Amino acid sequence: MDKLRVAIVGCGTISHLNAPGYLRHERCEVTALCDPHRERAEARAAEWGIKPRIHMSYDQVLNDSNVDAVELLTPTRLHAAQIVAGLDAGKHVSCQKPIANTMEESAEIAAAVRRSGRTFRITENFIFYPPIVKAKELLDAGAIGDPSLVRIRTLRAPSTLEPGLEYGPGSREWRRDPVANAGGMLFDDGWHKYATAMFWVGGFEKVYGMITKTDDFILETPSAVMWKFAGRDCLGTLEYTYAPEMPIRSRYYPLDEFFEIQGSRGMIWVTRCTGEMLDMPPVVVVTGDRTVGHSVPSDWIEGFNRSAANFVDCVLQGDQPDMDLEFSRSVLQTTLAVYESSRLDRPVEPRSIV
Repeated sequence: MDKLRVAIVGCGTISHLNAPGYLRHERCEVTALCDPHRERAEARAAEWGIKPRIHMSYDQVLNDSNVDAVELLTPTRLHAAQIVAGLDAGKHVSCQKPIANTMEESAEIAAAVRRSGRTFRITENFIFYPPIVKAKELLDAGAIGDPSLVRIRTLRAPSTLEPGLEYGPGSREWRRDPVANAGGMLFDDGWHKYATAMFWVGGFEKVYGMITKTDDFILETPSAVMWKFAGRDCLGTLEYTYAPEMPIRSRYYPLDEFFEIQGSRGMIWVTRCTGEMLDMPPVVVVTGDRTVGHSVPSDWIEGFNRSAANFVDCVLQGDQPDMDLEFSRSVLQTTLAVYESSRLDRPVEPRSIV
């Protein structure tokens, strides 16, 4: 195969971030767009300067012989059925996180992956974001010694200082449906944070979540999660809060993160991700006697671009992309365990969620 022919399924707000990496890859061609609103797909095609086939149903995509792979940018409640159908139709499948709403659904996906012989992965931009990758490289190189604590602070706000991504019609409503979704932001966005911590240090042995429920199903602030990494004397925390009177400097969503890895000889800070609130280098290493900043590409879209490139390259080379089936199922187990822990008000082992 000389080029990978990809269909983008779902042309809503997030497609502005997920599609460019495919469009810029020299060995990828976006041959089809799929959306129930034809005018939205046509608008994306015009914005991106391409002339793909326009499909209004997923079945049409699966029957399109000019499509080798699909990138699913659809509501979580559709993921399991769409992933299974795509694999069974002989397509390679990349799907926006989360993999599914339940472990039962993820088991159905696992069976389809095993019988299909096709490439499958979950799209996860955070573990391709250059500052997070640089922190992993520094950690693995022993720059701060053995890690003892990973801290992830997430701040949400109602607006950005400059115009960010515009939410399209319906882009938020499906996330606010408690029947269709396993949780709010500690599920949808929390996925990124658990995956990042696992990427850096490893899987979780147990978690303890304190999730605040509000009138807005998706908001869930203030909330906090604590965990112990499996087989290590290392803990992690996720702090999630909302500042209703504080606009955030961001080119994308009104969201800002700060990451800290404390080690035996120093600490690593990742000072930005979705937002850009701090006027500091994107990666900082503090070892007591000196502080060193590392300048790496830090535009948030770089994680999406590199994630797309990883999928294309791996399919063409016959390799398995990152965020494979088992890693994705482990993140889902952890995410669901956080909610179970909050419900029971006690620590829960992710492996107990089946």
